[in-house]
Amino acid sequence: MTDKFLAIDFGEKRIGIAVSDENKKYSFSRDFITNDGNLFNSLIRLIKEENISRIIIGHPLNLKSEKTVQTLKTEEFSSALADNLAKQNLHPEILFYDERFSSKIAESGIMNSGIKKKKRKEKGLIDSLSAQIILQDYIDKFKTYQEHS
Repeated sequence: MTDKFLAIDFGEKRIGIAVSDENKKYSFSRDFITNDGNLFNSLIRLIKEENISRIIIGHPLNLKSEKTVQTLKTEEFSSALADNLAKQNLHPEILFYDERFSSKIAESGIMNSGIKKKKRKEKGLIDSLSAQIILQDYIDKFKTYQEHS
């Protein structure tokens, strides 16, 4: 089975999720995961099912590239995720990726998509689309780097 990449847009209530295709060319948003007591079990199940080799976590820096309160919460989440994965003998590479503007791009994309207003108001839609944007940007840069190495 070919491995895939996973992107996570961490939030205090919801976790946006996106997974790459096996060729690592395209990203596909998935339903968000609720940030509750089952979070790590849900992520571990997804990581096993999708054969995830690399996890890209959106890193929320401010416009001056400085850490914020949300950055620290995201880093704590990443550390806890790594610990939970290690307990399951899973060791995908985990890295942070600049997520500035991903939510704004997602909101703009949703507004211009023709999705009905009621559906657009669903917060989880923005979270998952943000994860998809983060992953697609990472994939595009990753492919460019591979081509020039």
